[in-house]
Amino acid sequence: MIHVKSVKFVVLCCLMLTQCCLNLAGDSSFEDNDFAEFEDFDSDDDLMKIQESNAGAQLSATEEVSSFTEKGVKRDQNILEDDDDDGIVEDEDEFFKDEEEFEGFDSPDKEDDDLDQRMTEPKLTVAKIPMHFRTHWDSYWIEMLMLAGLMVYFINFFVGKAKNANLANRWFNTHRALLDDNFVLVGDDGKMDNEKNGLIKESESLYTLWCSGRTCCEGMLVELKMIKRQDVVSLTAGLMRAQQDQVHIKIDLTRGIMDTFVFFVGTKRTVTKVFKEYSDLSKYCTQVSKPVTRYNVPDGLSILSEIPEATSAILENRVIIALTKYQQYIDYIHISDQFSGPVQQEDANTLKQPDTKPILWAGFNLPKDGDMEAVKPLLSLIFYLMERLKTYRMSKEGKQKADRNRLRVEEDFLKSTHAARAEAAAQRREEKRKQEKERVMAEDDPEKQRRWELKEQKRQAKKKAPKMKRLAVKSL
Repeated sequence: MIHVKSVKFVVLCCLMLTQCCLNLAGDSSFEDNDFAEFEDFDSDDDLMKIQESNAGAQLSATEEVSSFTEKGVKRDQNILEDDDDDGIVEDEDEFFKDEEEFEGFDSPDKEDDDLDQRMTEPKLTVAKIPMHFRTHWDSYWIEMLMLAGLMVYFINFFVGKAKNANLANRWFNTHRALLDDNFVLVGDDGKMDNEKNGLIKESESLYTLWCSGRTCCEGMLVELKMIKRQDVVSLTAGLMRAQQDQVHIKIDLTRGIMDTFVFFVGTKRTVTKVFKEYSDLSKYCTQVSKPVTRYNVPDGLSILSEIPEATSAILENRVIIALTKYQQYIDYIHISDQFSGPVQQEDANTLKQPDTKPILWAGFNLPKDGDMEAVKPLLSLIFYLMERLKTYRMSKEGKQKADRNRLRVEEDFLKSTHAARAEAAAQRREEKRKQEKERVMAEDDPEKQRRWELKEQKRQAKKKAPKMKRLAVKSL
């Protein structure tokens, strides 16, 4: 596409070429003389004729150029109209006003305007004044949230701590008279530096009380496990899972005071949990089906029993009435003569059964309103069960069944540890022979050393010889 600027340039070139041709044509009457332009004309008339002829030629050339220019411009406009995307038509005024054509040159008017602006506008310096703190509180919302969270945490800590301490002291003051009637020492933990007998604060949510000095038992430990009200995270978790204050009573019975049986009664959730956790329950007990109809316990409680005879003796009429009346507060009651703690992981190095002891454990829920008088009869129930275990004796058949169960558990343990015990016995024999060899070699008696080596060779040969079974044949 022919640009307008290119057309202009061609037109100017044609105009200059025409002018040169006319000058050459007008000067043809002159002689070819290098100094002819400095010669004077002969007369004024000849000069006038030459000027007129030159003017006529210039006029005709101008008309031809203008007509050629108009045709070129029209042709360019037609081409631009056909294809608008290939270029932009510029006017002649834009050609002379294009700043890119005169880049680096400032117009006088612009320079004058810049000079006037610098002279009229003074240079002002604005001081950087910091923003006031109170006008931009929204910039510190993260810090304010952190401070609010810390305030809530500390307020909840002190409030929850005080509430737990109040509930623990209220339980102790309510049961203090009953504890003093059954124990000689109440609140004595065996430490010489314990000046004040009473509850011992283990943590902000755990209080303990040790009582001793009573027949049938070596001592009683009371644990008051409160909700962790001082911990915001625990309280938040308690919204999804119900939590409740509890008191756990653990009595170590005197060895031989009770017969050999294992018994457990509690809520279905607790029974399912402890049956897998405690070894005495998992080894000796089975879960009783339909305990409501068999033992008249209230609905919602389950029973784990080893000897049905002992279970019926424990769940007598007075105990059934207490279970029915205070069912909402009862979590579990555990009686066992083979208590050894939680189930231990199988260890090949364990060659001895864990030690067992007779216990009476109980767990009760505390009232949500803090009325500790409502659960005071449950502590009396524990003392009644303690006296009941002291006087109850099973029948001969029940005793034999309990002994068979304990023998079965012991045989299972010996079978499971047979390989470990054989390895330990072989190791002991090897250690004994090693000590004997060192003792013989330390003596200066060659004959004794020779006899010991001969004995050792015979033992090794006997050990490597194939074993043969001896068959007894009856004679006719």
